[in-house]
Amino acid sequence: MKNNIHKSVNLGENVVIEEGVYIGKNVTIGHNSVILKDTYIGDYVTIGSNCVLGIQPGGNKKMRNIITNGGGLTVNAYTKVGNLVTIYSGTKISNNVFIGDHASIRENVSIGEGSVIGRAAIVELNSTIGKGCTIQTLAYVTGDTTIEDHVFIGPCVSMSNDKYMGAQEFKLMGPFIKKGAKIGNNASLLPGVIIGENVIVGAGSVVTKNIEDNEIVVGIPAKKIKDF
Repeated sequence: MKNNIHKSVNLGENVVIEEGVYIGKNVTIGHNSVILKDTYIGDYVTIGSNCVLGIQPGGNKKMRNIITNGGGLTVNAYTKVGNLVTIYSGTKISNNVFIGDHASIRENVSIGEGSVIGRAAIVELNSTIGKGCTIQTLAYVTGDTTIEDHVFIGPCVSMSNDKYMGAQEFKLMGPFIKKGAKIGNNASLLPGVIIGENVIVGAGSVVTKNIEDNEIVVGIPAKKIKDF
């Protein structure tokens, strides 16, 4: 399958582009970046140096079976990707997304328009991030997580999706964070917790159970202190 690369594309030195890649107009790709097969890059996208886009997932017998959506990576128009970023196949990045240096985004992830993925943040597989979200530096979004629109995730927030930490069979479920919620830095969210709309989770809190809409919670474990 041939590539479809617009003549206006600006490539740095040592860029590798595999077969079946589409690159739109006025795209810039930095030095030493690799664009793997079946990747789609929309118009006016900027990609930094030393990135790898369109990685095929892998693993071993201890890991879960990987089921992809069958498509390649899609990076839509006006998105900016920093340096040393890795993004896997089967993921869809919407328009005007910003992805900071050293970030890693796994397969089957969806990121909505205008969202920010901060420096060295990690978004694991099968997760959905809505429009206008901010995922700050070094945040960890575990697999199977849903984040609705306009959510703020502070620096170094951590999430988990395995209730039994591999000791027994369990359907992996990350947190479900509803629109407008704000999670303070270094907070921890346990598997499957539901964070209601417009909730504020204080810095360093550990969320062990569901939180109703419009509550402010703090502490270990997190408890309501008042309504927002």
